[in-house]
Amino acid sequence: MITPTSAVGTPHDVADATLQLRAAHRDETSTLQKAVDRVTAGVGWPGFAAVAVAVIVGWVGTNLWLVHIGVVPLDPPPFAGLQSALAVGGFLMVALILTTQRREDQLAGHRAQMILELSVTNDQKISKVIELLEESRRDNPALRDRDDGQAAAMSTPADTRAVLEAIKDVQAESA
Repeated sequence: MITPTSAVGTPHDVADATLQLRAAHRDETSTLQKAVDRVTAGVGWPGFAAVAVAVIVGWVGTNLWLVHIGVVPLDPPPFAGLQSALAVGGFLMVALILTTQRREDQLAGHRAQMILELSVTNDQKISKVIELLEESRRDNPALRDRDDGQAAAMSTPADTRAVLEAIKDVQAESA
């Protein structure tokens, strides 16, 4: 976990950390995974559906035309070859998408961990600033001394374990 002294400081540092996270994720990607990502990107291209429909229509049309002119078609109706090709293609597409999604989930998990650690660090820093302001107010003879319950509560960092337990409770209730 990031400690307050090792936390990322400026917005530029945060951007650098994010870039480093993405670069490390990219560098850890195998050649096979990169190939899968390229194929998945091609399948995700909006024109892919139009091309796929055109190929299917062409396949059916060509085979029907061959039947019509009396030539034995490669895949006569009901087009068992086309059905098999579509089933295999669908299976491969699911495998490609799941593989790519799993890799993207890893990056999202790293990003979520970084956001969580920055949030906890910021909570600690803000609590310390409030604590120091309250101490300064109490020590300043020009300011009247009073109890500020809200400031006292805000000067205590959040109990991360209690927050985690509350999140788990809410998730368990909704499941």
